[in-house]
Amino acid sequence: MNFKQILIASIILTGLISCQSQREKATTDKARIAIAGLAIECSTFSPAQTHVEGFRARRGEEIFSYYPFLHEDSTTRQRAQYFPALRGHAIPGGIVARAAYDTLMTEMLNMLRENLPYDGVFFDIHGAMSVVGLDDPEGDMIQQVRDVVGKDALISTSMDLHGNVSWQLAHQSDLITCYRLAPHEDAIESKKRTLVNLLNRLETGKGKPAYKAWIPIPILLPGEKTSTRIEPAKSLYAQVDPITKQQGVLDAAIWVGYAWADEPRNKAVVMVTGDDMQEVKRSAETLAQSFWNVRDQFEFVAPVAPLDECLEMAINSNKKPFIISDMGDNPTAGGAGDVTWSLKQILEHDAFKKQDGKSLIYASLPGPEFIDKAIGVGVGGKIEAFAGAEIDNRYEGPINLKGTVEAILHGDKNAETEVVVRVGSVQVIVTTKRKPYHYESDFTNLGLNPRNADIVVVKIGYLVPELYDMRGDWIMALTPGGVDQDLHRLPYKRIERPMYPLDEDMADPDLTARFVPLSHEK
Repeated sequence: MNFKQILIASIILTGLISCQSQREKATTDKARIAIAGLAIECSTFSPAQTHVEGFRARRGEEIFSYYPFLHEDSTTRQRAQYFPALRGHAIPGGIVARAAYDTLMTEMLNMLRENLPYDGVFFDIHGAMSVVGLDDPEGDMIQQVRDVVGKDALISTSMDLHGNVSWQLAHQSDLITCYRLAPHEDAIESKKRTLVNLLNRLETGKGKPAYKAWIPIPILLPGEKTSTRIEPAKSLYAQVDPITKQQGVLDAAIWVGYAWADEPRNKAVVMVTGDDMQEVKRSAETLAQSFWNVRDQFEFVAPVAPLDECLEMAINSNKKPFIISDMGDNPTAGGAGDVTWSLKQILEHDAFKKQDGKSLIYASLPGPEFIDKAIGVGVGGKIEAFAGAEIDNRYEGPINLKGTVEAILHGDKNAETEVVVRVGSVQVIVTTKRKPYHYESDFTNLGLNPRNADIVVVKIGYLVPELYDMRGDWIMALTPGGVDQDLHRLPYKRIERPMYPLDEDMADPDLTARFVPLSHEK
């Protein structure tokens, strides 16, 4: 190699080294963001408990698949270095066993320690988790995360509007927000906002917002009365976004709270964060007062009635499908999912005893032993076996289903195995594990056609969008269970009183904004 070739090679090598150095510097300059959290709604009025296997835990790189805005080529993904630890999510259910919580938290914290230090944490939770022996699980969780990541890292908390915001959670969250729609059609949008708010504060060097206003509101209402599809929640939540556009305000949020847990933190809350003290205070107090002013205007999102009245309306209707929400044992709100009371009333009704009677699909009832017997007899086989009430038998015991197996499907991520058994004109879906039925495909995969059925009964509260769009007509049944919609029937002992609507004649509360110390301040 002559001198000229050596010189050219040297220049190229120097350029490559420089480019590599610039790439490394660009990567180094990006914020280091951890991702972690546990999310579940837990009814303390249900006898069920949630264990480790009840959580769908995503770990490490697997977490990225949960967030569409963090796919590999997304702008948000490119803005930071991400270190996903553990993010667990469970179908709502009973209180979490302490051993399960401790096991998941130990794993989460160990994974966080592996990639210290961090500039920020995307803390993705629900806010209505209950744990045996803990009054404030999310407050405990964020404190443990804070102890690992340190006082300087910014924690941005994403929540469901049915969560609860304790003082501890508000204190250790530097940024915090929640959904603005119920049903939660904005869930992914809200999670992205949580992360983008964090990135913006880190990239601009603004860091922690100077002010966090927290206002507890002594209201405890079920989600079925606070849907943003209808008034007054529709207009109440419509106030949130304009407030976030005010100079000096970063974010604003209204939490309805979770009605089926008997804990001191369970109540409605308003929070506003930002850098302008007066604007943050004014905005928070405006939202809180607006909520209190309309407290007696909240009504169920659909007509409600006892089950026997719902059945008569459905039987006499010519609209298909007539959907009945079996609300008291709704697994999407924390019910055990195996209460047999409603199904017993249906099967005993004369309209459904003959095969040519009114067609009704019932979704669903867990019965692992029933499933085993159904597999044994196969599709087309006759079966007589018990299902349900293994966990919650307070209202009715296991139900004897005598009929014909019409379908068997394996492999569902929630149900594991599903069986359709025809009893008279009723097609009952029995599952190995409880499963909420939200989508038309949940039925059609089993060979069922819900659109042509006279009646569809689902263990749910307000209908999720796909069922709502499918309905010919709809009514919500006031049935018993761990998420009973009649709050006056629930044995509250530990929530703070007075509380509306349990104490309807209570005096107006103090809705003055309380400023929460920054996370590094005591």
